[in-house]
Amino acid sequence: MDPKDEQKLAGQKVVVDQSKCIGCGLCASTCSDVFELDESGKSKVKDDADCEKAGCCQEAVDNCPAKAISWSKQD
Repeated sequence: MDPKDEQKLAGQKVVVDQSKCIGCGLCASTCSDVFELDESGKSKVKDDADCEKAGCCQEAVDNCPAKAISWSKQD
């Protein structure tokens, strides 16, 4: 990831809008340290997910065909 992107995303977390998710599994195959499919077949962020460590979250955001993954400010 470009250092400028890392600075831009600092203090943010990746989120999945399950109402948009089509369950294709691309995010889980792209970034399995962060995403998994739940029992309903929809994507979700793992409880202990660390995008900075994984380094693949932006790729999952960019490649989601349903545009269901985005960045949100952390609480």
